[in-house]
Amino acid sequence: MSVQGGEERGPDGESPPVRVLHVDDDPAFLTVSKRLLEETQAGGEIEVVTAEGMEAGLDRLDAERVDCIVSDYEMPGGDGLTFLARVRETYPDLPFILFTGKGSEEVASKAISAGVTDYIQKRPGGERYDLLANRIRNAVTRDRSERALAEHTRRLQTLIDNLPGIVYRCRNEPSWPMEQVEGECEELTGYPASALESGSVSYGSEVVHEADRDPLWEAVQAALADRVPFEITYRIVTSDGGVKWVWERGRGIYEGDDLVALEGFITDITDRKRREAELETMALRLDAILEHTMTPMFMKNAEGRYVFTNRQFETLFGLAPDEAVGQTDHELNPGPVADQVTANDRTVLESGEPLEVEERVDTDEGSRTYLSSKVPIYEPDGTEPVAVFGVAVDITELKAREEELRRERDRLDEFAAIVSHDLRNPLSVAAGNLELHRDECDDPRLDTIERAYDRMRELIEDLLVLARQGQGVTDFEPVRLRELTTTCWETIETRDAELVVESERVVRADRNRLRQLLENLFANAVTHGGDDVTVTVGDLPDGFYVADTGDGIPEEHHGKVFDSGYTTTDGGTGFGLAIVRSIAGAHGWTVTLTESEAGGARFEITGVDRP
Repeated sequence: MSVQGGEERGPDGESPPVRVLHVDDDPAFLTVSKRLLEETQAGGEIEVVTAEGMEAGLDRLDAERVDCIVSDYEMPGGDGLTFLARVRETYPDLPFILFTGKGSEEVASKAISAGVTDYIQKRPGGERYDLLANRIRNAVTRDRSERALAEHTRRLQTLIDNLPGIVYRCRNEPSWPMEQVEGECEELTGYPASALESGSVSYGSEVVHEADRDPLWEAVQAALADRVPFEITYRIVTSDGGVKWVWERGRGIYEGDDLVALEGFITDITDRKRREAELETMALRLDAILEHTMTPMFMKNAEGRYVFTNRQFETLFGLAPDEAVGQTDHELNPGPVADQVTANDRTVLESGEPLEVEERVDTDEGSRTYLSSKVPIYEPDGTEPVAVFGVAVDITELKAREEELRRERDRLDEFAAIVSHDLRNPLSVAAGNLELHRDECDDPRLDTIERAYDRMRELIEDLLVLARQGQGVTDFEPVRLRELTTTCWETIETRDAELVVESERVVRADRNRLRQLLENLFANAVTHGGDDVTVTVGDLPDGFYVADTGDGIPEEHHGKVFDSGYTTTDGGTGFGLAIVRSIAGAHGWTVTLTESEAGGARFEITGVDRP
């Protein structure tokens, strides 16, 4: 079924031609009237479709959209008023003009009573069609206007019904007398709209919170004085005594220069105000944390200007917040330093990824190096970073210590090279000559020389081990302590000593360096504990121990035994326990000396990780 009377806009936004359905039982008359109506109107303002008789007219009406019907009065199968009644069953508002040759007061009266839009008698002459065209235009224009108004009213009511608040019209008085209230009045205030409209409840003196009445009045009057809309946030008291925050926007309505009313919109923002209060509290707490934390912190916007620094930033860089905020690094530290810092910030903004980098800054006390961790900051629902937030840690002393350790490592490497090459070569020459001299004579003093040579060789090996143990351990693997302990015991000179293994621990360690540690502890126990000493390896909660049944180490020596070169026997090199401490330290372990249950020495290695 076709919907009649609708207005469709053309491509240029103008109204389309008026489509008229002309119904008559005379085909020749239909042809003439179509030509005269269409040709009379320049620009094709009226388009005419025709139908012979009432039934054909009803069929045409169902098949096409038309804006107006022009109908004869006398037709086979029923007159024009019967046709009108049939049309009104489906299209009650479609303009209907009775255009008939049967003119009488009786017909006109019936037509008007039946609800025709207009009544025109057929008469010879083209001027009659000018009149008909004008009546058609007027009827369609009125119909379209009424439809547009009805649609506008419907849409406005739909909008009001779906607004989260109320739409009002009131007088400009402190009590804000309400002339009209629509929307969710009861949901917002607890009062029905009729209570506010009738005045039984005064919006200004009963609904608006007492503390906000004067500010509300002053804000509205100031806006009216400038002839601008007003916006204000204030509190209301609901019918049950509850308090809500509302946001109101409105404007004055004038007739000429006279203010006749206020119209506006009011909505509940209580939840938003609660969230704002919570966020403000959180922001204050965050400001306090950032301000008093011991870590220097800063934030820069996308242009590289500082927007925040805390107290520790001032301590590190010598710049108070009022000196740094609003400035760029090029304004604070011009030159290559600022170039590098700015480049790092751009990397964070462009990649959207965090960055940890060493940066240098020149202060009044000299150049400082700091480790800067920078992260991008996004706006809510943003897709690109708008700022960089960072923390800085002064690592100047650490870098100096690293440099000193590097130099020390270089010296140790140089020392190891000297020991390995420059000492071993002469000793090898001496050893060769010693063997040649034995072949030539049997001199007991050669045994003394050989013992001295062996002693020097042991010293060189221990010095090489000690020099190389300072390097960190990186080759970790799970090591079963029982198996490694047994292997170590078999590779040293144990004489009549006995090994007892009470450990089932698996540790994360460098296998070769852990083996050196155990061999040195075993050798120390056998050397100082006697030929029949018993050595026990057992577990600790976070490590293991090596204990013996020897005479022990006097307590006054406990603090010195790990020093390089320190020994209590003539045959020792003094490096064995220093090597033990060095290997333990390289693993991140701690080694301590105490007394065993049998009165001997007990070395405890703690801080050991499990796999």
